[in-house]
Amino acid sequence: MDNAKISAQITKLADLLEFQGANSFKIRAYRRGARVIKDATDSFATIVNNDPSELLEIEGIGKGVAEKITQLIQDGEIAEINTILETVPATVLDILRIPGLGPRKAALLYQELGIQTLDQLQAACKADEVQKLKGFAAKTQQSILDGIAIAAAANERIYWSDADQLADALRLHMQNCPAIQRIEFAGSYRRGRETVGDLDVLVDSTDAESVMDHFSEFPELEQVIVRGDTKMSIRVTNSFQVDLRVVPADAFGAALQYFTGSKDHNVELRGRAKQLGLKINEYGVFRVEGDDESYIAGATEEEVYQALDLPCFAPEIREARTEFHWASDDAIPTLITVEQIQGDLHMHTTATDGKASIEEMAEAAKARGLKYIAITDHSQRVSVAHGLDAEKLLQQWKEIDDINASRNDDFLILKGVECDILEDGAMDLPDEVLAQADWVIASVHFGQRQPRQQITDRITGALANPHIDIIAHPTGRLINRREAYEVDIDAVFQAAQENHKMLELNANPARLDLHDVHCAMAREREIPIVISSDAHSVTGLDVLKYGINQARRGGLAAGHVANTLSWNKLQKLLSS
Repeated sequence: MDNAKISAQITKLADLLEFQGANSFKIRAYRRGARVIKDATDSFATIVNNDPSELLEIEGIGKGVAEKITQLIQDGEIAEINTILETVPATVLDILRIPGLGPRKAALLYQELGIQTLDQLQAACKADEVQKLKGFAAKTQQSILDGIAIAAAANERIYWSDADQLADALRLHMQNCPAIQRIEFAGSYRRGRETVGDLDVLVDSTDAESVMDHFSEFPELEQVIVRGDTKMSIRVTNSFQVDLRVVPADAFGAALQYFTGSKDHNVELRGRAKQLGLKINEYGVFRVEGDDESYIAGATEEEVYQALDLPCFAPEIREARTEFHWASDDAIPTLITVEQIQGDLHMHTTATDGKASIEEMAEAAKARGLKYIAITDHSQRVSVAHGLDAEKLLQQWKEIDDINASRNDDFLILKGVECDILEDGAMDLPDEVLAQADWVIASVHFGQRQPRQQITDRITGALANPHIDIIAHPTGRLINRREAYEVDIDAVFQAAQENHKMLELNANPARLDLHDVHCAMAREREIPIVISSDAHSVTGLDVLKYGINQARRGGLAAGHVANTLSWNKLQKLLSS
């Protein structure tokens, strides 16, 4: 069981306890523990299997959380969750996601009206049953009704790439408002999280009315949720929420820092501010002397952090994972940028399931500033994609040799293949063929429901093959669509390290596999990462920036990513 699944179960327990009105300190302890587990680079399952008592040595993991983790690893479930679900249906968790409702009112709806699902709650609101309850009014009932659509979509966080398109459209629309001095986007979007739950927009202006009037004319607007003096929330296509805040210039940096988050990063900042006799919030940084507070910073993020004797952290690493330790050691990495990528080593052509020829992919890559690519069409096992057998693959490689010979530039096309790791662990093509390639990717496309050890053995076996260079999309997940297959990621990392192999960060926004915590693990173990597009068309080459976001969240610098090197230097790395 990987850390993400352990974290999800601890979070689920915290949600259920909150619904029951349990001790708030206990709930906070579980939530903190869940975050620590999710962000950890070491496997909690491995720790438990070696010595469960070591859990108590991890900051943020108390006795109660440690007991639940151990039980989950050893028994496969948390008994307390099952006990609670004997009296509380799991569907009430959806009700807790309604903005502003809160666990006490959610519990009252369940106890008084027997409401267990969002559909039941919607029907009760429409029948005016909710407003009759003590503590509820017609306004509260309408607010709940409005929030049901948001709660229903709570598990439908959109890809960062989709949020990016929305942000571009909003920026284009808002830049035509003369009252705006500056506009920035904050929240999980600015931190580059792979999915985004809502979009935060900050505007520097002294004319909030004009800004909000212009905001209300956004073509994709479906509903105005609320409009106040300086804040306005709307719902756009697919019930996605966008929050606009208009702030003065002297607080813009403080507001941008505050609403960028993360929550845990900001908690750490508040603690540090208090130690320095300061106070920090979305309005600025203030010197506190008795009952008096004096403003000292807030116009820019740089001066906000400077007031706390801290560097201005890149938004992607503001997760209270390692950034403060890096700062104290003066070791904050210079995070990778898309401009540093020299080659793209995973793409497909019309020979299998791609939409463009070898030459078309090469010209498009060159136009984007790349210096080399690898053509890595599927091997024969992927019959649905017309995968290539040995004969057809060798013919393609001959074609690549001919194309390279005919070019009058320094751009290089590498002879590659995405070779399937078969269900029995064998490679889909013979070694004597793979030995002739410049670049060989191994991947799992079939048998993804095999037992954990079997899938692990398949991948580690491929890493031991001298002709394999890299494992593609190592966990097989599809965000919001398919969970990662069961695999011992520690064993995969160890095999990559021992065999001097690489791991892919697949930049397709539906994959982003490896995820950010795995990228951090690779960094600590000095395993080279390759950020690849897995492009199936010319436009598919443009997804590299999404992989860069993910790499930055994992704290990767250019030196951690192999395809920031020239092909000659990358070859030397492969042979080292």
